[in-house]
Amino acid sequence: MIKWLVTIFLALAVLAIATPWLERLGVGRLPGDLKFTARGRVYFLPIASTLIFCAVAWLIGRLI
Repeated sequence: MIKWLVTIFLALAVLAIATPWLERLGVGRLPGDLKFTARGRVYFLPIASTLIFCAVAWLIGRLI
């Protein structure tokens, strides 16, 4: 279970860092992706995008 938590945390971190580039591709506009502003900073939590990317990575892993 620890492996899954680490994997999900790393996926969230990578998606959060790559958000500006991924927004050009349309990622980040899913209903489960949260974007909010607090104290002048914009925070982005790509929950739905992370779940989709994890599912795609899992499918690729199962095929290989």
